[in-house]
Amino acid sequence: MAVWFTKFFISMLNRRHIRAKVMQVLYAQKSNATEADLTSQLNDSMQNMYNLYLLILSLLIKLRQRAVDHQKKSQKKYLKTEADINPNMRFIDNALLVNLDENKALKSKFNAHKIDHWQLDGEYVELIYKGLIQSDLYKSYMRSPEKSFNSDVTLTTEIFKQIIAPNKKLYDYFQDKSITWIDDFPVVNTFIVKLFKKFSSNSKTNFFTPSLFKDETDENFGFELMKVTLENCEIYNSKIISKTKNWDEERIAKIDFILLQMALCEFQEFPSIPIKVTINEYIEIAKEYSTPKSNVFINGVLDNIVKEYKEEKSLNKKGRGLM
Repeated sequence: MAVWFTKFFISMLNRRHIRAKVMQVLYAQKSNATEADLTSQLNDSMQNMYNLYLLILSLLIKLRQRAVDHQKKSQKKYLKTEADINPNMRFIDNALLVNLDENKALKSKFNAHKIDHWQLDGEYVELIYKGLIQSDLYKSYMRSPEKSFNSDVTLTTEIFKQIIAPNKKLYDYFQDKSITWIDDFPVVNTFIVKLFKKFSSNSKTNFFTPSLFKDETDENFGFELMKVTLENCEIYNSKIISKTKNWDEERIAKIDFILLQMALCEFQEFPSIPIKVTINEYIEIAKEYSTPKSNVFINGVLDNIVKEYKEEKSLNKKGRGLM
């Protein structure tokens, strides 16, 4: 379900994120879990990332609506100040926030994904709003004589980067709502910043409702990787153990074993993925999720296995540059 924007295509999940999610599901699997159970868990984990993205955008919308409510209440005062009579509407009229608030495609996504959290948890909106209006960032923006589309986008981006993303209480809230959001939060944060920087006055209505996956191939990649890794885990384990004879099997981190299994699966079952790409991807995942020396360990084991596969001419790779 590809979505194209003005000279710009973007999806939320790249293959490294997908690999990491497969690893997490395999790591957490219970002994009685069926393939259907694990497939459902992987699907939920990936789809839930989109929910987090929508939830954060809805928070920005709520901040603008909070400012609108404050302005309306000010107009009803019996004794009005100069600020009440001639309110500063810069934040309320912010082009990016207005687009988010009035975006029909985004509203449809909110309804479809049941994003209504802030109706029950409005104290977090109030917390962020108070932090916003007290910030030098906000005060400087409201005083600035410059009124432009670019300054509106910059302000919204900086609000997100400086006030929303680093907020510990908000992070704890997300963590309580979904354990998978702990890992998703930095990925979604980076994605939103990139998205805001690409936003223009010519952006289409569906600009803020991007695809979760780049294409159908990427959408199927994680499920196939998990399925085939599970089916061949004993074969892969035998190969791994044969290359780690100086290691006690129990001393090898469980995550490392899973990452090695997945890498071997890619060597043998995904002919279009270059060997170097597979090795580099699992080294990077090991750096983030496993022990400090795991990336070196994984690199050494995979190098040895690849050499053996090449000698045996058993690598399933087709095409130039894949070996």
